[in-house]
Amino acid sequence: MSEAVSASSTAPPNGAHRPAPAHRPVLIEQVIAFLAPRSGGHFIDGTVGAGGHAAAILERTGPDGRLLAIDRDPAALELARARLADYAGRVVFRHANFSDVAAVAGEERFRDVNGVVADLGVSSMMLDDAHRGFSFRQDGPLDMRMDPSQSVTASDIVNRAGETELADIIYRYGEERRSRRIARAIVRARPHRGTRDLAGAIESVSGGGRRGRIHPATRTFLALRVAVNRELDHLEAFLDGVPALLAGGARLAVISFHSLEDRIVKHRMRAIGRVVNRKVVRPDESERMANPRSRSAKLRVMERQ
Repeated sequence: MSEAVSASSTAPPNGAHRPAPAHRPVLIEQVIAFLAPRSGGHFIDGTVGAGGHAAAILERTGPDGRLLAIDRDPAALELARARLADYAGRVVFRHANFSDVAAVAGEERFRDVNGVVADLGVSSMMLDDAHRGFSFRQDGPLDMRMDPSQSVTASDIVNRAGETELADIIYRYGEERRSRRIARAIVRARPHRGTRDLAGAIESVSGGGRRGRIHPATRTFLALRVAVNRELDHLEAFLDGVPALLAGGARLAVISFHSLEDRIVKHRMRAIGRVVNRKVVRPDESERMANPRSRSAKLRVMERQ
């Protein structure tokens, strides 16, 4: 889902026109190298986002290749539809959570697939849209829902959770050692109307951001986002559902962006198949320079025996 703001190096078949501008997905060359898509292959992108990984796969699978594109964010699906318009007829789009991959794949007759990819990051489009409420860099509502149709928002947690529950969320999902102090400050300053208001309450007990260090609100915002979207629960369900969909020798590639995700991916992959890359793959310096948001990305790959 996390895609950098730079032109894509991929090109549509037969010189067809592609909508511009395009976003370049994180670790694209490495993902394609591990998945090794071939003509006629069937693949699943569980978090299609703007369609960068999907486009690169479709380019290599020829006229008989098919791809199931899943995303919980309707806005992302619209971007993917535009980007993948040249492959119409070979792509099935579904608005769904990737945790339901087994059920969705069954409904769409995607069985014995040749590969699956999931990019767990929050897309640049989400982060840069103040109305989605994911970032404290600009003021917006306390929303943070990846799927706008779900009921729970960040405001519900921030303004209604008890101080102990809030502290536990910040500590568990954000690994923030100042969680109790931050939770106390948040509760005292209620109600919180927007992202900058909340960030200010956190800064009041954590100090302003120092040069070269992450902003003091970063871990708390991460924790709230993970809690709102139940990201770890859905990740585990996704990893449970994928193995039955893979043909023998097929691979699953997952890009994670924080330690809690990576820990789940690492241990679950060991349990469900052969780990292809013993050493986690990270973006090289040129990618980090072009897209600073890729700096925490980690790619792990599993192969079904």
